[in-house]
Amino acid sequence: MTQSSETPPTDQQMLYQLEGRPSLRVALPIGLQHVFAMFTGNLAPILILAGVVGGLSHQDRVMMIQCAMLMAGLMTMLQVYPIKIGKFQIGAGLPVVMGTSFAFVPTMKTVGAAYGIPGVLGAALLGGFVELLFGIFIGPLKRFFPPLVIGSVLVTIGISLLSIGANYFAGGVGAPDFGSWQNLLLGFSVFGVITVLNRFAKGMLKTVAILVGIGVGYALAALMGKVNFAPIAAAPWFDLPRPLYFMPEFHMEAVVSFAAVYIIVALETMGNTAGITMATLNRDTTPQETSGTIVAAAVGAQVGALFNALPMAAFGQNAGIVSMTKVINRFSIAVGAAVMIFVAFCPKIGTVFSSLPPSVLGGAVITVFAMIFLNGVKMISKEGFSESNSLVLAITFGLGYGLGSVPAATAQLPAALHFMFGEPIAAVCLCSVLANLIFNPTDKAISH
Repeated sequence: MTQSSETPPTDQQMLYQLEGRPSLRVALPIGLQHVFAMFTGNLAPILILAGVVGGLSHQDRVMMIQCAMLMAGLMTMLQVYPIKIGKFQIGAGLPVVMGTSFAFVPTMKTVGAAYGIPGVLGAALLGGFVELLFGIFIGPLKRFFPPLVIGSVLVTIGISLLSIGANYFAGGVGAPDFGSWQNLLLGFSVFGVITVLNRFAKGMLKTVAILVGIGVGYALAALMGKVNFAPIAAAPWFDLPRPLYFMPEFHMEAVVSFAAVYIIVALETMGNTAGITMATLNRDTTPQETSGTIVAAAVGAQVGALFNALPMAAFGQNAGIVSMTKVINRFSIAVGAAVMIFVAFCPKIGTVFSSLPPSVLGGAVITVFAMIFLNGVKMISKEGFSESNSLVLAITFGLGYGLGSVPAATAQLPAALHFMFGEPIAAVCLCSVLANLIFNPTDKAISH
């Protein structure tokens, strides 16, 4: 008998397969890399909101952090391994990492100042039905969101994230030493390690370049005295995240405000998911993947509200990591999700993650964010720059990004229009959809 000449894929090769099952030894560093990249971003909105809402104890904040990690882990697991009911599915079946959305921060600050954490959670719970319906009916709605529109939104997300990355790089907004040479040294050190490994390293070392860069940066930050170990020592080893620690309260104006933001977040999640498939599989998402990723995000937001967690979205920095490394393996991301869930029950480990200095994170993610931008450019380029497409893009970025970046410019418009142009992602999406319908009336989304 002749043996098959085909040899099974190695652990390293399986990292680049969606369904591959590499060993835990290989998958764990990939998963940890994603956890490190999302951890601070997952917690930052909680800390921002806590600063606005008075009367929160240290225990209240710790509980919200635990619940945020629990829901991020569970919802990432749902995105990676979706629940399928016939042709309908909840989850994308792709390496989509979920985390607390920054898009809600301005609205959460307003609602939180007026109604506290219970008002925020109530608005998140009811407002999430809008995203849920959007995901369920995305099939007929997707004709309004062809690649030219999604690519434009993706470019805008990338540009928006770059400013966040730059602020982290310099030490974090509001830091007393913002822009200091120490913070810049840490940022450039992490950036340098990741760049060198991506350019010259081979195999696994190249794949985990971001994790190695963060490790080097953390060690350097500790030597420079920029890591506070006191909270780590004081944190308990075990505690249970508790549902309904805050009982949601419902206020109609808060619900309406959240519902509007959910549409933006759905588009952001759709754009990040499309960026993953475009960068790694060289295709757009299928209708099932698009619907599944949005429905899972909505379900996660609503269940999360019962577990004291703020609304979640697909994280752009993690989509950027997938785009940069081309590691699309679902099992590796699931391992990272399992780590998030474990951390939710171990506040001490969570405190170690949260002690990561912002400048270390900034050095790691600033290039990753740029990959989101480039994925959008790639999607737009694939559609071509015909006369009509160029006009659509000019209107999209001229009016959408231009006016959306300067909210004061539209302050005298009616409240509804001012809201639409008060945030670049929403403004770009609105202008792109309308311009595409007018100047590309026969344009369709990519067929599947």
